[in-house]
Amino acid sequence: MHRIPFFRTITLYLIVATFIMTLPAQGWAMFIPSAGTDPVRDADMSKIQRTLESTMIKQRLADFGLSSEEVKSRLNTLSDEQIHQFAGNLDSLQAGADGVDALIFILLVAIVVVLILQLTGHKVIVK
Repeated sequence: MHRIPFFRTITLYLIVATFIMTLPAQGWAMFIPSAGTDPVRDADMSKIQRTLESTMIKQRLADFGLSSEEVKSRLNTLSDEQIHQFAGNLDSLQAGADGVDALIFILLVAIVVVLILQLTGHKVIVK
């Protein structure tokens, strides 16, 4: 008689365990980016490629003995952080890149000087 409660307990346990195992697991659906499709790195690499396509840059690299294939292979070995830093520094390295900033600064200084002179009652005559 002691065996019947034991078998009932085992039977109930197996029924519950079977029911729980048949429940579907929670699934997560999302996009998994493939390797090499980092949009920031792609944008930085395209910026670097545009700069390297310049005839002056090509000639300068050739003067140093670097072919375009060597430059590409060396670029591919750089980390994402190094690529981003290099692309960020390209604007200041290009010839004439800071000319626009300097021109805007000079114009702003001239406007401030003219305003101060006008406010103090002096006449500004441009001939």
